Amino acid sequence: MIKKALILAGGLGTRLRPLTNETPKPLLPIKGKPIVQHLIENLIKHGVEEVILSIGYRADKIKAYFDQLDLDIKITFSLETEPLGTGGAVLKANLQEPFILAWGDNLMDLDIKKVYQEYQNNKTPIIMVLTPREDVENFGVAELAGCKIKSFIEKPPRAKAPSNLINAGAFIIDPQCLTLLPPGKSSLEKDCFEKLAPLGKISAFTHPGQWFPTDTIEKYQLAEENFNI
Repeated sequence: MIKKALILAGGLGTRLRPLTNETPKPLLPIKGKPIVQHLIENLIKHGVEEVILSIGYRADKIKAYFDQLDLDIKITFSLETEPLGTGGAVLKANLQEPFILAWGDNLMDLDIKKVYQEYQNNKTPIIMVLTPREDVENFGVAELAGCKIKSFIEKPPRAKAPSNLINAGAFIIDPQCLTLLPPGKSSLEKDCFEKLAPLGKISAFTHPGQWFPTDTIEKYQLAEENFNI
């Protein structure tokens, strides 16, 4: 099993204001626990030994919270002093071996061991977790060829969508493929995923369980009401 994970949790949370005026988005509570703590506890459940939190906005509050918490996992921090985008934040963490990557604002009951099994079976440098949605017109939608992702179609009309599967914001990544990223600010999606997908280097894992994004007030409230711990 992969032992290290990186959670991207440095965003400003502008669409969650006024909730994020003082509290960083990763610390907003769902069912009495910060969003990012739910993610970390799921990593622990599946045998991950170290998590790096990529933080920026209100980083001092995030560090203070986890410094006083006794969780059965090593927690370190990668600090963004300026916005680096998803690609820049991943590069800054400087991981040398395959690792789990997760967006810090999506809640799900992901079986990471199953994802890892598929990653080993498929032998691609990246496996991306997908989740089914009816409202595909609001997301980038995966076009599949067998177990591999061929391309991403951004916000297609529902009738023309190549599937009902969207990026769930969780991955296993071999860092060798991150050489595609330019230094400084970059987008993992545009500068890496969209280039590797047509080459057959990204396989898919469909997550059948819970998935709740929390990046707007409405979605956050929906997660608070419906997420099952």
